[in-house]
Amino acid sequence: MRRKTTLPPDGLTGRARRARVEPMAVRPLRDGRYVVETDGGTYVVDVEARTCTCPDNAIRHARCKHLRRVAIEITTGLVPPPGRRRATCAVCGDETFVPMDARGPQLCHEHEHHAGDLVHDRETGSLLVVTRALHTRADETPTDVGRLVSEFETNAEYGDHEPVFEAVYLGSLPVDIGLSELGGLQAYRFPASRLSRVERGFVGTRSLGERLARA
Repeated sequence: MRRKTTLPPDGLTGRARRARVEPMAVRPLRDGRYVVETDGGTYVVDVEARTCTCPDNAIRHARCKHLRRVAIEITTGLVPPPGRRRATCAVCGDETFVPMDARGPQLCHEHEHHAGDLVHDRETGSLLVVTRALHTRADETPTDVGRLVSEFETNAEYGDHEPVFEAVYLGSLPVDIGLSELGGLQAYRFPASRLSRVERGFVGTRSLGERLARA
């Protein structure tokens, strides 16, 4: 449970000021709403519907201090936005927000990879393009030769608990490949932190050939 906290007033007045200076604890619910605990009572806020169970909103239809406080805490990253929950990045350990139904090890924005991203292999120095995320741990994901990803010596320095990504070497990509075709390629499997991002969306809606022609 979160303790009630206050925020700097930032020179504001009225409800905007009270939303910041009055002690409140905001707690997200699984249905996308938020419980706001104050010294005067406990209320339920729905930021998407712009409603709160307090009298100021329910009776006077005002944008109450509770709605404002939830919006502030979402914007500043103190609580997850609707439909997302807290998780710990499997690479750096930082807190991140992920979809409510996300399963397996999770990654923060800095360490996440997406299909089409150009990445650098920290072990070999090679450039690869990510084809897909498997959402499974390195110590439970087999390779084509029957060994787990975590069992390879080249992966010994990377976490067994990290999620696995499939990627293909840049030099092996057909020049006419597009994003929708990446999943059909023969790919290799890597723990997340072995791959460092070079460019997001390197292979996107335009084919690699089209990108190279524009270079």
